[in-house]
Amino acid sequence: MLRVLFSSRMLAFHALVLLVVPSFIALGFWQFGRWEDETARADLQQANMNADPVSPESVTGVGDHVAADDQWTAVTATGTYDTDNELLVRNRDGSRGVGMHVLTPLVTGDGTALLVNRGWIEPPPSATEQPDVPPAPEGEVTVTGRLRPHETPRNTGIEERDGLPEGQIMLIDTDRLADELPYPVYGGYAELTEQDPETDPAPEPVEAGEFNTWMNLSYAVQWWVFTGVAVGGWGFLMRRELHDARTLAADSPESGSPEEPSPAGSR
Repeated sequence: MLRVLFSSRMLAFHALVLLVVPSFIALGFWQFGRWEDETARADLQQANMNADPVSPESVTGVGDHVAADDQWTAVTATGTYDTDNELLVRNRDGSRGVGMHVLTPLVTGDGTALLVNRGWIEPPPSATEQPDVPPAPEGEVTVTGRLRPHETPRNTGIEERDGLPEGQIMLIDTDRLADELPYPVYGGYAELTEQDPETDPAPEPVEAGEFNTWMNLSYAVQWWVFTGVAVGGWGFLMRRELHDARTLAADSPESGSPEEPSPAGSR
């Protein structure tokens, strides 16, 4: 029996199982770790959005980057919109497909500006035309929004492009935009959730992104199920090989089984 279990064919199968099973277990724990990370981020998002709004300077500053723990924080500021330096952010999803986000600096009382994503609008008929943008309110306005970090190709998967129409950008790169504006700019930007006074028409509010926390957990369970299937398949094959070996041994002439009697009358 040992010769059967340790034949060259079975040794190769044992080696495959020894390689596959630990790999599947490790992949399961990796996906489980990602599920824990995504769950923590989702909890942070909800906690920060549901907290009372704070001033921008309490969580960011001029030239700063938004810390991971401060993302989604509800911030509120009062000032005037600088529509002369308004920008349109291309290739953004909304309820009616791909369009643009309207990014307008809000210049506060001390002269520092907070970039405000006022929301989504439909794209123009062609890539070279300018869309119709609902105007921002004139005079003093108070805004509340979710604080978001500056965008880069790495954290968005969006690449910069040259040759865009004037006033259009691909990324809300606060560092780069601050160099082109005539006043200091807070790090990050705010996705508008409330505005006083309101305007009508207004860009469509940007929805807060949701974390698919259960996807990684389901992947972890799948890898562990594959582990069980591999171990179960290995056990099944071992039993079948042993059964076949016993059957062959029982049928072998060397097993001592009696010979069939010769036909009657034969000599």
